[in-house]
Amino acid sequence: MSMNKAFYLRKEDRNPQWHLIDANDVVLGRLSTRIADILRGKNKPFYTPHTDCGDYVVIVNAEKVKLTGNKWEKKEYVKYTGYIGGQKITLAKDMLIKHPTDIIKKAVKNMLPKNNLNREILKKLKIYTGSDHPHVAQFTAQDLKSKPKVAKKAAPAKAKVEAKAVTDEVAKAA
Repeated sequence: MSMNKAFYLRKEDRNPQWHLIDANDVVLGRLSTRIADILRGKNKPFYTPHTDCGDYVVIVNAEKVKLTGNKWEKKEYVKYTGYIGGQKITLAKDMLIKHPTDIIKKAVKNMLPKNNLNREILKKLKIYTGSDHPHVAQFTAQDLKSKPKVAKKAAPAKAKVEAKAVTDEVAKAA
């Protein structure tokens, strides 16, 4: 490949992967930015903005997602039908009871670009309540055993001390 030419990924050349993410006790904003990047393909070296080069994402335990502060009582989802008196306002805590998957879907949708590619990208997002999902065949056994990498709080200092002790023991043995 010549270095003088610009690289654009063609739809035929893409190789989408499947990612399994557990939303249990993960902050909604951090989770949805990570999902939006994976869906668009920004986590890959051959990202092309005008092509759907992203991967599929399966979210489990959508009802256990976390919101910081008092957003459960203050965050509002507004829907307007276009008719007089047709504005419906739903709080986040009510949305969690009625449609727990819609909280994540709306957060991810608002982080995607507002263009025609948006609908195609959102089709690759699969959200489920509970830990069961019908996409087990797309994952290898190693994928299902490994924990998804979503931004969480740093490991406690105790784990770092234990890791240092283990490395010291290995160094003494050698």
